[in-house]
Amino acid sequence: MSFAKAFVTGTVVKAPEKRFTQNDMAIAGFSINIDAQTETILRVVAFGNLAENISATVSQGDSVAVEGRLQVNTYKLPNGKDKKVFEINANAVEKISGNPVNAPASVTNGDNIVSFNQDEIAQDLIDEDEIPF
Repeated sequence: MSFAKAFVTGTVVKAPEKRFTQNDMAIAGFSINIDAQTETILRVVAFGNLAENISATVSQGDSVAVEGRLQVNTYKLPNGKDKKVFEINANAVEKISGNPVNAPASVTNGDNIVSFNQDEIAQDLIDEDEIPF
């Protein structure tokens, strides 16, 4: 198992599924396609309040940006070959399209989910004077 920081965008191909641990902590898992040409699918997992918010606001077909840790798990198949599974343990999820939210860049339902109206993604987030080229 290895860990690396990851920031990816993609389209939700499998709607979030919420379940709970024995200690009543929410866990939400969903899949995103990060490359439409090659159909590269990553699994995303979130815990606690973020999991609750994801299950309430994210649905299949939405475009999202995910920040978290990339985890690569390896296990053996019955035929003896190694299989690698790539998963992101999410720290934050931004919904960048789908059901629009009235106010651009408004936080919906609390922790770590920010929704944007697709037409109103702020161009002024990048200060042109700070770009080194």
